Amino acid sequence: MRVLWLCNIMLPVIAEQLGKPASNKEGWLSGLAQQILLHKEENQIELGICYPVPKGQGTQNGEAAGISYFEFEEDTIHPENYDYALETQLADILNRFDPDVVHCFGTEYPHTLAMTKACQDKSKVLIGIQGLCYLYADRYFADLPERIVNRYLFRDLVKRDNIRIGREKYVKRGVYEKEALALAGNITGRTDWDRAAAAECSPNATYHFMNETLRSNFYSETWEYDKCEPYSIFLSQGNYPIKGLHYMLQAMPKILARFPEAKVYVAGDVITRYESLKDKIKIGSYGKYCLDLIRSLNLQGKIEFVGRLDAQQMCNRYLKSHVFVSPSSIENSPNSVGEAMLLGMPVVSSDVGGVANMLTHGKEGILYPYFDVDALSEAVCQIFEDKEQAIQMGVMAREHAQKTHDGDANYARLMEIYHQI
Repeated sequence: MRVLWLCNIMLPVIAEQLGKPASNKEGWLSGLAQQILLHKEENQIELGICYPVPKGQGTQNGEAAGISYFEFEEDTIHPENYDYALETQLADILNRFDPDVVHCFGTEYPHTLAMTKACQDKSKVLIGIQGLCYLYADRYFADLPERIVNRYLFRDLVKRDNIRIGREKYVKRGVYEKEALALAGNITGRTDWDRAAAAECSPNATYHFMNETLRSNFYSETWEYDKCEPYSIFLSQGNYPIKGLHYMLQAMPKILARFPEAKVYVAGDVITRYESLKDKIKIGSYGKYCLDLIRSLNLQGKIEFVGRLDAQQMCNRYLKSHVFVSPSSIENSPNSVGEAMLLGMPVVSSDVGGVANMLTHGKEGILYPYFDVDALSEAVCQIFEDKEQAIQMGVMAREHAQKTHDGDANYARLMEIYHQI
């Protein structure tokens, strides 16, 4: 069986072969590819991978570590724009590799629609739902004040990209993903939320349930209460409104009133940097809003941006923290929540999308309404107040996550789906 993956990034094994820098994103794909290669004879799978490169860079194809790879040119900086030339490029790759199954990982970029249109036999197309832009657009503003949504800072004017325009781009991307899902013969998902979306967009497609395998680092480490920084809170990112950093900031005064030592660590871009003239020119409207909250709520010294972290650095940051918080206004099944659970640490998450399918409220963590800042602060304080409950929730979360994210079971399920198609 010949299986072609459509990925959003170049996998590290291919990057190494080409002497190019490897991305830390979607590391679980590398593990899945390794399993396919390890069991190549048993499952009789020939794996090909195609992925985008910037326009004008030129494309390559070849073989790396037993994987056939193909590049195509795409403007991934502006995924709200559909380029019909993608269809020609992907049709050429389909002709060269001649796959029995075409597995598209995610719907967020136009190349998924282009692939479903380029593939003549839609019954061999399998789309894996990650997030869904058309539904994320509904929660994009995440209760921000209207003046913040509409304003333009210098950076916004230059890039023509304020918060409102950011939402409009999600709406456009949502149109493409809904069309792609409608064309596909097969869809994978893992939550009630994405199952309902699949039924809405593509009622005639076959929905295949399949959990995700996470990055390998998170399977061998275990969170320990006595080794964490007391009253520390970790957020895996806060780059844009959907991720809800502003909710966490608004919750901090009540948390600090009871636990003055509390501190928030945020991974990802330092969106509030405002020291040099260059920083002040580059800051976006959402970053400036968060900076203003930090100042007005007297949170200086209580919020630390730790920058972009690789898989092991992320793992270490989880382990150092007292609680992991996901304050997003919308998610499907965030890998960050799964990683925290797999490490066996207490988790507080907004009850959005498919998170309730990952975590049992009150037993394996705490869920709260995403818009309720008081409920968020109370949930974090509950973890801080009760050591035994925090430890027990972590133990139960780990037990659940080890089943959900069992790499061998998820690989076996994927093979079932491929053979069924």
